Amino acid sequence: MINRSINFIKFIPLYFSLSGLVIGVGVAALAIWGLRPAVDFVGGSLAVIKISPKEGLEPSETTIRQALSSIEVEAYTIQTAGEDSWLIRTSASGEGLDGRIKQVIGEQIGETDIERFESVGPTLGRELLIKTLAAILIAAGGIMVFVAYRFGGSKYGICADLAMIHDSLVLVGSFAVFGKLFGIEVDTLFVTAVLTILSFSVHDTIVVYDRIRENLRRFPEMKYDGVVNLSINETLGRSINNSLTIIFMLTALLVLGGETIKPFILALLVGTITGTYSSTFTAAPLLIVWERWEKRRRITK
Repeated sequence: MINRSINFIKFIPLYFSLSGLVIGVGVAALAIWGLRPAVDFVGGSLAVIKISPKEGLEPSETTIRQALSSIEVEAYTIQTAGEDSWLIRTSASGEGLDGRIKQVIGEQIGETDIERFESVGPTLGRELLIKTLAAILIAAGGIMVFVAYRFGGSKYGICADLAMIHDSLVLVGSFAVFGKLFGIEVDTLFVTAVLTILSFSVHDTIVVYDRIRENLRRFPEMKYDGVVNLSINETLGRSINNSLTIIFMLTALLVLGGETIKPFILALLVGTITGTYSSTFTAAPLLIVWERWEKRRRITK
């Protein structure tokens, strides 16, 4: 069985180069364009309205924008959200704004129903952003300590955390590109997706690490590189099959789901793909790099 194993380890430079390229593009996109924050973070209002137009009138982004401008409400995003429904994001907020929107669109375009309305002040938005960053740091720290404890070495916890950081950078960088190309915004659901992907990533990483621990006991005479390579061969099929079931489901939701949840589904889809990749081709190779570094350090001493 061992002799038939694919030698994944010899391609470590390729894995790191690919990750570096993707992360580099994402970081550059973040530096140049940044993310498009939704009202959850910067404050403002989000409304989903259903319009029954007057005879001879056809609701469109232009007509809705003109109607809102008459009450001095500037909408920076207007898009369809289903049959006869429109999603509007605006920097304006305050009590009674939903009633004003309903009234002016009803007068100029047609009978309007407010299906959903959210209003967030800028102070609350900043607090939410701070809590989001704190939640990610707490989760990453807790995972690092737990993995290091369970596998008996700080290198396991640190390498698992580096793989999670890899996934986070790929996901955030991807949404910087999506925001520029397709106008996709990040909101609290995006934060939920990030935390979910961190969990998924470390779950897959633990499966690989657990097999490495088992094989170290089964083959005490085998070199560490060989043990890691064997463990990758033994767990790769399971990881791919498990992830494909999630990817198929998310793809179906992305194609058939509503407009308001598509950014969330897209974040989960990107995170699932990169999480599957990093568990095998980032987290495990990092252990080998760490082991080689420790070996060189012992020799120099």
